[in-house]
Amino acid sequence: MHIALIHYSAPPVVGGVESVLAQHARLMTQAGHTVRIMAARGAPFSDQIPVIQLPLIDSRHTRVLAAKAALDRGELPADFEPLTAEITHALQGALADVDVLIAHNVCSLNKNLMLTAALQRLARPRKILWHHDLAWTTPRYQAELHAGYPWDLLRTAWGARHVVVSDLRQRELAKLMNVPLESIAVVPNGIDPAVFFKLSPITLSLLKQIELAPAAPILLLPVRLTPRKNIELALRTLAALRREMPEAILIVTGPLGAHNPANEAYFEKLKNLRAELNLGGAAIFLAELSDTYLPDEVIADFYRLADALFMPSREEGFGIPILEAAFSRLPVFCTDIAPLRALGREEATYFSPDDDPAQVAQLIVQRLQPDTTYQLATHVRRRFSWERIYLEHIAPLLEETK
Repeated sequence: MHIALIHYSAPPVVGGVESVLAQHARLMTQAGHTVRIMAARGAPFSDQIPVIQLPLIDSRHTRVLAAKAALDRGELPADFEPLTAEITHALQGALADVDVLIAHNVCSLNKNLMLTAALQRLARPRKILWHHDLAWTTPRYQAELHAGYPWDLLRTAWGARHVVVSDLRQRELAKLMNVPLESIAVVPNGIDPAVFFKLSPITLSLLKQIELAPAAPILLLPVRLTPRKNIELALRTLAALRREMPEAILIVTGPLGAHNPANEAYFEKLKNLRAELNLGGAAIFLAELSDTYLPDEVIADFYRLADALFMPSREEGFGIPILEAAFSRLPVFCTDIAPLRALGREEATYFSPDDDPAQVAQLIVQRLQPDTTYQLATHVRRRFSWERIYLEHIAPLLEETK
């Protein structure tokens, strides 16, 4: 499908709508669509997504600003029709081979009513009007709005498909346009963890082999695979934890211990225990996913992605992961041995390296379940990744326009 996205401006112009526009364009392109962006200001941010600059669709063009000043006073300026005709002509040329036009905010705000009027006059392509903000329901715009044409374009349905970004906007738009609530699609904005956390290419490669979005909690064990790290307790604790928190996972980041040949046998023991406990896909050893040494920045990435640090060591000389978890603002669950107690103080949650795994699991449940920060992070991870939003909302919306 050939898709065009339109807004007054595009990245690198900074703004919420501009950011969403870029994410939508990337997601649609990754799904196999041919995508272009039309804006007055902006520049290409991907070799696959051209940005077509149309100066008159800007909100800051001198002619547009002059016309808007009159419109804000309730006057229809002499340049309204000439501007609308010029914009219509420019759009027709830029949209000649487009199947679907997605207009972001330009049909709900009065920043350039000539552009709004031009879009309303286009018989094709099919239109999706994407509303982030509504001028008619926002107090700061009220003095600029007046009864009749063209201001009423911002509160009439046009026969187009309407999309809003929240339940509040859905209620406002349904009332404003006097249309059924269910006729307006709600597609939330999202977040890209890879961009937000600035994840390294190695981390991104590893994550293609791990499904983190539904996981809760994500326990991090950043240690080498050696017996003194007591990783078997971590596996048994995970199995017990999953009886109450069935989406819990454990990520063990380290390679085999470098100085003891017996560590290979220990790793086999751990993999056999994982199978015995039915933890395939839940207990993840990064040593199985990468043949190379993982640099510190990759381990740091997993601290950003995790919900808690879990360290069941029988012995430690110091305990650097406690410091790293503190810097990452992660809850710490660790054994009550002198070096870890000295670092974790009273803020960590402690257990014995020989404790019943079910009791250790309960410590995790009791610490995390009431934690509103953890609960919100889990909710956002599960529902608001851009990939999930595309699959659940945007792809079906495009499908219905075919």
